[in-house]
Amino acid sequence: MEWLGRQGRAEFRVPLSVEARTWFNEELNSKDFIIPGIVALVMAVIGAFLTSLTIAREWERGTMEQLISTPVSRTEIMVGKLVPYFVIGLLDTALCTVIAVAWFGVPFRGQWTTLLLSSALFLLGVLGQGYFISVVAKSQLAASQAALVSTLLPAFLLSGFLFAIEQMPAVIQTLTRVIPARYYVSILKGVFLKGSGWRELWPQAVALLAIGSTLFALAAATFRRRLQ
Repeated sequence: MEWLGRQGRAEFRVPLSVEARTWFNEELNSKDFIIPGIVALVMAVIGAFLTSLTIAREWERGTMEQLISTPVSRTEIMVGKLVPYFVIGLLDTALCTVIAVAWFGVPFRGQWTTLLLSSALFLLGVLGQGYFISVVAKSQLAASQAALVSTLLPAFLLSGFLFAIEQMPAVIQTLTRVIPARYYVSILKGVFLKGSGWRELWPQAVALLAIGSTLFALAAATFRRRLQ
């Protein structure tokens, strides 16, 4: 219409009307948009907040020397501390999904295997982050506060759970690229609402794997230096 106005034909009217259509949440139900993201918050609490207390509890109680003196390797200690929370996290994912679908009526159009495998990748990162915090912190209070600030709050505010990342300032958008919850929330919405598979979600899965592997390796290396 602006081009036609510059051509002196402002009176011309195009006989078309533009109507917006929502593809994957047709009725614009807020619960269908919010509840899948709650799974990411639950996983963040299980993965980082609780695991941040594991090694810190040993330091605080003075039992770290006894733990080190046992005939187990550093890797075995790390695996033994994290495997229970990994299993609990996957069970909580399944439980939250069942409640979301059966109770709240949120559509689940994807595959369970896609959901569980992507959840495992997300747990890899948050478990490593929580373990790193637990190794560095000397008290459970400091560890819990650090985990809350570095994991739960970014998952709540900067993951796309409440606010669209595209509407954030450019600097904040760049910052969200190192937050695992950003990719996991995108996967959750894709699996729940779109029925997306690995063909559409592989970039987010690769990002979760890269971030998780880095955090896990950093946690293992830091624990090795602490023992020495």
